[in-house]
Amino acid sequence: MARARTDERSELDWLAIFCLAPSALYVIAMFVYPFMFGVYSSLQPLKGDAWSLKNYIAFFTDPYQYTTIKTTFMLALPTTIVVVSVALFLAYGMRRGIWLERTITTLLVLPISLGVIFLSEGILGFYGTNGWLNQMLLGAGLLQEPLELTHNFIGVILSLFMQNFPFCFLMLLGYISGIDPSLESSARMLGAGPWTVFRRVMFPLIAPGLIIAFALVFVMSFAVFPSAVMVGQPAGSTRTISIAAYQQAFEQYDMSYASAIAVIMGMCQLAALIVIILVRRRMTISTTMGAGKR
Repeated sequence: MARARTDERSELDWLAIFCLAPSALYVIAMFVYPFMFGVYSSLQPLKGDAWSLKNYIAFFTDPYQYTTIKTTFMLALPTTIVVVSVALFLAYGMRRGIWLERTITTLLVLPISLGVIFLSEGILGFYGTNGWLNQMLLGAGLLQEPLELTHNFIGVILSLFMQNFPFCFLMLLGYISGIDPSLESSARMLGAGPWTVFRRVMFPLIAPGLIIAFALVFVMSFAVFPSAVMVGQPAGSTRTISIAAYQQAFEQYDMSYASAIAVIMGMCQLAALIVIILVRRRMTISTTMGAGKR
């Protein structure tokens, strides 16, 4: 009997390895190898000795380069906070279903199908200095000068919001809808008001999913590139670290330096993820999946 169980477990182990092998190979080919090759390239300066930290030293001693980290954080963090907050508000309100829920959800996630370039062009056409919004406000006499909503931080944040909100909203809506409604009902039967129910019952259950959504939105926002170029100031206030890497690679033709900047960018994202994971570990992890919508 014991030998039969051992043979069965061995077969299951080989089956698991067989099923996981394609995924493992994909991760190695598409993520591990490019990252390791990037690290290797960054240690081979275009000028100077091989296996040198010259590129990293050059980056952190040049204010024009290392300030891009601050700029990127200043774009990514506010965007992430706004996206997660608005998505949480809407997903929490729609957790048990509302009238025209499918139509509203479709409209909210529509930007997914438009693409970054099309969204940026739309922002320029609507929010630009000569866009529809300014023309309507100027025509109504509400403004004397047009609002500057593009080619600055506001334009990039608008674009990032439209790109990242659908993913965050769908993730939180699915997560919150899966929380057992009886927990909320029990709290109300005991006299808890809406705010107390949210703060003491629902939010601790939502928090783990909220942290994951925050992490994903932050990583996507930190990698901003097309938006910073099209609706920002790529040579000025919205020069992000990804733009710095692009300029070194395709304008200066220094792939080694560009690889170093890319590695620094990845390390910044990794550091942020570690902080977010540590915050998540401090939160109470409870069973959240239940009957869902009823």
